[in-house]
Amino acid sequence: MLENTVTAPLAPMEPEAVADAFAYIRALQAHDIDTACAVIEETGGMEMRRLLLDVAARVFIPITAVDACDGEPCAHSFLAAALGRLLLEVLCHGDGACLAFPPGIADTIVRFTENILTEDHGDVADVLRQLEAAGMKQAMEAHPASAGTPVERTTGV
Repeated sequence: MLENTVTAPLAPMEPEAVADAFAYIRALQAHDIDTACAVIEETGGMEMRRLLLDVAARVFIPITAVDACDGEPCAHSFLAAALGRLLLEVLCHGDGACLAFPPGIADTIVRFTENILTEDHGDVADVLRQLEAAGMKQAMEAHPASAGTPVERTTGV
């Protein structure tokens, strides 16, 4: 039996949270372990896990939440949405699985970006920058007090 699930919009992340999460994702994607470790050290492992899950939700759910086929909901639209929610659920509640920790979550975001969001496994780093820019724009609009303060990482990729 198909289930129609409405997903509530996610509250925008804080600008610093967007910068921290994407600094870590880009560092791992570039195999820059030193920078990834520095970002984790500055942010904290459990906090980074939460930030990465926020990013994952913002990437997976909108992409997989296909509402309809030719204007009408169909099995494929429900299946895509269910797969997005399942992927996020695995990351959130991995209970010790390697995917439930920051490197696994970041790697899953990178692989999803590579396999779903780029054509022919194109420039993943560019798509990650675009995702970060969209997240930062939403964060700055939601948190205008932060708009006057530039958000920069002390570690860079």
